Amino acid sequence: MKVSFKLNGSPVELDVPPNEILLDTLRFRLGVRGPKRGCERAECGTCTVLLDGKPVYSCNIFTVQVDGSEVNTIEGIAQKELGKELAESFSREGAVQCGFCTPGFITTSYALVKENPNASELEIKKYLEGNLCRCTGYKKIVEAVKKVISAYRK
Repeated sequence: MKVSFKLNGSPVELDVPPNEILLDTLRFRLGVRGPKRGCERAECGTCTVLLDGKPVYSCNIFTVQVDGSEVNTIEGIAQKELGKELAESFSREGAVQCGFCTPGFITTSYALVKENPNASELEIKKYLEGNLCRCTGYKKIVEAVKKVISAYRK
C-alpha cells in the first residue's frame, strides 16, 4: 500500500505491506534508529514516536495508519530547542545510563512539556509511566524533566 506522511518535517512516500509496523518502517526502510525495539508489546516505551504531536508506541501501530500524518522521532526532536534542552538536562541530572530507553523518555517528555508546560511532579510521573528504565530508576529522569519545565516557564 502507498503511504505518505511527514517524518521529522520531511515528506515520505513509500509502498509498505498492510501489516508492517511503523517501527520496522522507520528502522529498516528509512534508517531511523532512535526508536528502539524493546518489548514488542507496547509496554516499555523504547519505540515511542510522536504521531501528530502525541506519543505512541511505534511497535503497536501499522505504518498505513500514519498516512497523511506527521511523525517525529528523537532525531527530529533533537534538532529543536526544547529537544536539546531535554537532552542536556537528562545528561546533567544523570538520567542516562545505558541510554537504550532515553530516546523514548525524551520523546515522551517533549510531548509533555508541549502539552502541559506547568506539569507538576505527579503529572510528570503519570505522563512518563508508559516508559520503562532498567538502569537509572526514575528519580533522576523526573528531576531532569522538572528542571526543563521550570526553565520553560520562565
